[in-house]
Amino acid sequence: MSNEESWWVRVRRKYRLAVLDDITLREVFHWRLSGLSAITIVTLLWLALVVILSILIIYTPIRNILPGYSESIRQQLIVESARVDSLQADLAVQRQYLDVIKNVTAGTIQSDSVQSLDSMQMVQRNQLLEIRNQATEQFLAQYEQKERDQLLLFDTRTPMTSLSLFRPVRGVVTESAVPDHQKYSVRLRVPKNENILAVMKGTVVFVQREIDNSHTVILQHQQYMSIHRHVSLVLKRVGTSVDAGESIGMMNGRDELEFEIWRAGEPLNPEEVIVW
Repeated sequence: MSNEESWWVRVRRKYRLAVLDDITLREVFHWRLSGLSAITIVTLLWLALVVILSILIIYTPIRNILPGYSESIRQQLIVESARVDSLQADLAVQRQYLDVIKNVTAGTIQSDSVQSLDSMQMVQRNQLLEIRNQATEQFLAQYEQKERDQLLLFDTRTPMTSLSLFRPVRGVVTESAVPDHQKYSVRLRVPKNENILAVMKGTVVFVQREIDNSHTVILQHQQYMSIHRHVSLVLKRVGTSVDAGESIGMMNGRDELEFEIWRAGEPLNPEEVIVW
């Protein structure tokens, strides 16, 4: 107990820190300080330093030099760079369109040049075009038969067989399709970050970015064609072959998808061929 009391007394004992003039030895400044006061001052200074560093890291660009922060900045720069490239491409197309309109309005578009042909050359050309030898007739017959066989796939008069289609997304139908009233798409409310699947095996034939930064994706499945609108993120390029049920895009940040399905140029009601 005596040791604790002596330690407490020692800590509270004040010391005098004096500054003397080297020539006159007169006291210029002094400071009375105990051990407890010194510990308190050091602690407060340390806390103040921690607070200042925290404020600098949170509210100033200094945080970018710390590990982890630079990666998020890099991701943001990549996204913004892609958006700038897309906007530049759109501006270039709009600029070309306005130039054409300007030239049409001003009447400065040059007419197409047409070269005149000699009458004898035209007669000889017509005679050559009218000549059909046996090889030409055979080739035309084979070509017409091939085209006739391909058109049978798109014959809408043949009855529709039962389809086995994947549903493009998990969602709830909010607006139904009415083909008789020229409303061919069905609108679906889907969860965020939902995958969009190919309803059948096919090929991606069209991808276009819309004004609202969404995408329209069209797939060809032999005589069938599926159309997906308001796609946030496209995962397949044009010309890519996909299997039934394979992911072609994502609904990242959007909650509504428009879907259409066509057969041989005729619209179908998606609710009649897909079980949602």
